[in-house]
Amino acid sequence: MSRISVRGFAVASATAVTTVGAVVGVASGNAQPSNDNFEAAAANTTLLADIPVGEQAQVQVSSLTQQAEAQAAAADSAAQKSAEEAARIQAAKDAEAKKAAAEAEVKKAEAEKAEQERKEREAAERASRDEVRSASSFAAQSSYSVAEVQAMARQMVPGDQFQCFSNIVDHESDWNYRAQNPSSGAYGLVQALPGSKMASAGADWQTNPATQIKWGLNYMNERYGSPCGAWSFWQANNWY
Repeated sequence: MSRISVRGFAVASATAVTTVGAVVGVASGNAQPSNDNFEAAAANTTLLADIPVGEQAQVQVSSLTQQAEAQAAAADSAAQKSAEEAARIQAAKDAEAKKAAAEAEVKKAEAEKAEQERKEREAAERASRDEVRSASSFAAQSSYSVAEVQAMARQMVPGDQFQCFSNIVDHESDWNYRAQNPSSGAYGLVQALPGSKMASAGADWQTNPATQIKWGLNYMNERYGSPCGAWSFWQANNWY
């Protein structure tokens, strides 16, 4: 009975009908059917004969059940594959989200570190400014060498700004605190114009390099934010 399917029943029945028709045709004088037709008919008749009439419906139901089970298995397999693909896609999305979150945390930590370093740097700069000596702390002398003037400047100008301050003084007066521009009247280390402006830092502005350094540092801070700011402007314009 395992050879029989619903389609098999339909084919076998059709063959049986054809066979009966052929016999009738012989009886009525029509052409003799070939041996092949008789053998095929006999084979198909045998197939039908294998299944009792009362059991054919049961076999058909069994065949339909098998087909339904096969379709259900195929549907389950497709559903499983779909679920696995959905799980894979979701896992990829979750991994990407975790990666993005981790990168955001790293950026946040870096930003916080940079901000902390900035605050510490500013605090160090403020401390450096607080530690510099004032102009009045230097004893007055009748004259000063270049080395003495530079030493005074190192003690009065914050360490991170000294090189910029020195660059400007190098170009303006070559560290000569009595330098005077004959055409403009600019005077001193930083070539204040007019030189009398430096009186705001001390009455001895003409003879005391410390007073000139004090005035020049205040000027650079107020106008350019720092000696380095003044030096940047000087490089672009050859004056400040």
